[in-house]
Amino acid sequence: MRAWGLSQGPCYAALLTNMSTEFIIIILVVVYLRRALKAKLFIPEWHDRLQWLLYASIGLIVAQVVTDNFRILLHWVGMIMLGWLLYNLNKNEKFKEAKFLVTAIVPYLAVAFVIAVIRLIDIDLYNEWRGWADAIQTFAVIWGVGTWIVTRKQRKELIRAKQKAHEEEENNKVISAMKAQLEVEVAERTAELRKQKEELEITLHELKSAQTQLIQSEKMASLGELTAGIAHEIQNPLNFVNNFSEVNRELIAEMKHEINVGNMAEAKNIAKDIQDNEEKINYHGKRADAIVKSMLQHSRSSSGKKEATDINALADEYLRLAYHGLRAKDKSFNAKFQTDFDDRIAPINIVHQDIGRVLLNLINNAFYSVSEKQQRDIPGYEPTITVTTKKIGDGRVEIRVADNGNGVPKKVLDKIFQPFFTTKPTGLGTGLGLSLSYDIIKRGHGGELKVETKEGEGAEFIIILPIQ
Repeated sequence: MRAWGLSQGPCYAALLTNMSTEFIIIILVVVYLRRALKAKLFIPEWHDRLQWLLYASIGLIVAQVVTDNFRILLHWVGMIMLGWLLYNLNKNEKFKEAKFLVTAIVPYLAVAFVIAVIRLIDIDLYNEWRGWADAIQTFAVIWGVGTWIVTRKQRKELIRAKQKAHEEEENNKVISAMKAQLEVEVAERTAELRKQKEELEITLHELKSAQTQLIQSEKMASLGELTAGIAHEIQNPLNFVNNFSEVNRELIAEMKHEINVGNMAEAKNIAKDIQDNEEKINYHGKRADAIVKSMLQHSRSSSGKKEATDINALADEYLRLAYHGLRAKDKSFNAKFQTDFDDRIAPINIVHQDIGRVLLNLINNAFYSVSEKQQRDIPGYEPTITVTTKKIGDGRVEIRVADNGNGVPKKVLDKIFQPFFTTKPTGLGTGLGLSLSYDIIKRGHGGELKVETKEGEGAEFIIILPIQ
């Protein structure tokens, strides 16, 4: 009995502690593995083994407490069980997260094994060095606890670092996927925009072609309206030329007769009459030439070149041409037109044919308005068009085209300068006259085009041009 140390009563408490430590360690390790590693979920094949190991350790601790017969044997059993558990922790990859327990517990297990061997071989030597043995075992326990705490803390930090790295990796994957998707979408959008650009360029080219055709159509429409007026206007000077040519032919015959009879005084008087008639023929010939040139300037494309132009003569000319053009289409139409021109206005630099088109458009609209109102048979109504020019003190010229027609309805007042907008019935207007006029005045000459109107009483269009 002495060899097993069972007769040394004072050492029972220490012996109990030493023999129970392995089972306590096993219980703690098993509980940790089941909770921290979630053995039931991730390593189900070890769940039952760990559970039986836990129950066995608890049962053997109870056996150590209630009996003294097998304490040393149970002590060895505990070391074997603990060694087997640590071996599996170190060997099995599924326990890699718990391998720090091997480092923490092996020193204690080694010390306990050496002490158990010494005690088994020589109990006297064990009793002699027992104090040191207890101290070494205590140190091994402290080492294990400290290593467990430190390693567990490091493991938690490592886990957090891994989780963070994993999250960053996942975020990078998401970002990469989003980037790739974005690049695909950008490429698709770029291709779509490029296609839209090509379609828009084609559409723009077609619109420009259509615009050119419409502008030319508008010019030809206004030229058609001018034709009758020009024919009437050019007929007057041609009649003068023809009449004075006939008179001159008769006068020349008379002059020859007087020369033959020697009446030189009368011949000189006749010659003077012929000279006066020739001046009139020349004047009216130039007048006809000017009308033809005006028509040609109106019909051809604008060169954009500005020339010094008598704005009063231009307004007067297009007023009469517009009136006679309307009279040629409707013989029953009569209207009063009057002018008030400022003689202080010197020739100003404008594009002659462009401003002519603007004046013709405004005057035609004015005549159309009074013609429409005249058809209502209003008692005492007299269609009247007034064209005035005025030099404004700040270096500008103002041209006003006023009528006493129907006026412009307020609901469409803000639309009249928009392309294709017209208040005329279908077929009587292209809707481009005022928009082109606005563009010529505003962009082409840096001026202003505005309207003042009272519905039912008339309208007045105002052109303001800078003197350049």
